[in-house]
Amino acid sequence: MLTTRTVPAVTTNENPTTAVESPTTAAAAGDFLLGGDLRISRLGFGAMRLALGGRVREPAAGVAILRRAVELGVSHIDTAASYGFGDLHAHEMIRQALSPYPDDLVIATKVGPLLEGGGAFADPATAQRRLVEQDLRRLGRDHLDLVYLRVGGMGKPGGESIGERFAALAELRREGLIRHLGVSHVDATQLAEARSIAPVAAVQNRFSVHDQDDLPILAQCEQGGIAYVPYFPLGGGRARVDQAPVATVAARHRATAAQVALAWLLATSPVTLAIPGTSSLDHLVENITAAGIRLTAEDLAELAGQRSPLPPRG
Repeated sequence: MLTTRTVPAVTTNENPTTAVESPTTAAAAGDFLLGGDLRISRLGFGAMRLALGGRVREPAAGVAILRRAVELGVSHIDTAASYGFGDLHAHEMIRQALSPYPDDLVIATKVGPLLEGGGAFADPATAQRRLVEQDLRRLGRDHLDLVYLRVGGMGKPGGESIGERFAALAELRREGLIRHLGVSHVDATQLAEARSIAPVAAVQNRFSVHDQDDLPILAQCEQGGIAYVPYFPLGGGRARVDQAPVATVAARHRATAAQVALAWLLATSPVTLAIPGTSSLDHLVENITAAGIRLTAEDLAELAGQRSPLPPRG
């Protein structure tokens, strides 16, 4: 049985009327057995905004947020080699905040497109070892729990083979440098190609309550017991998360629209994990509080819009 505690309502500067009383630990969202052997919280933390696009500009602030996330039950932190700006890098903040690492903490990272010298370049297969070894050094690990091959840019996924690069990561997995492999920003053909080479433990694609185009890939993940980890879980700027019908459901639960969007992801499928990121301690608590929101059948039908989401489980 999950052990949780109730705290006073969360109030944020963006919405001072927000009031949600619910369990404050990530454990309220349940857990998932990644790759069949790593149990992680379904509500995790995305580290991108600690170094890119957020307000954090002092490493000490990022360190405080990471430590608080783990205190609140987060056991899944998502980062990437490209999450850095100047001397500020998410990997170094994670190491400073959490090393020596708790035994139950899973750190996922991504290799592929890499910002270097202000410009993006595509890495050939031979670069995968260099990128993985760089992540190992920065994180202070002797192995990486989960490494995604990040494919392409921000356009529509697909249109290229990923076999050579994924095979290179599979070789590093055989050597023991990587425990589990994932793919990010892929279409069905690329996912099938990766699965023909080595087991895929997780897929990280764009998906949110306002952007449900990836439902077929999510269905494949559910059938295969593969974790599905949406990036831009709050829309990533394509649509304001506080638009109807999310705003209507949020008012019903006395929650923020962002909390409802996260609760929807967790309710959509048992293989879906949420990794909201933030550069604010207040928003961190708000995001984790979303783990205690239980959407009703009426809520889910309203949020489905014109699409037919997978039925909620559990």
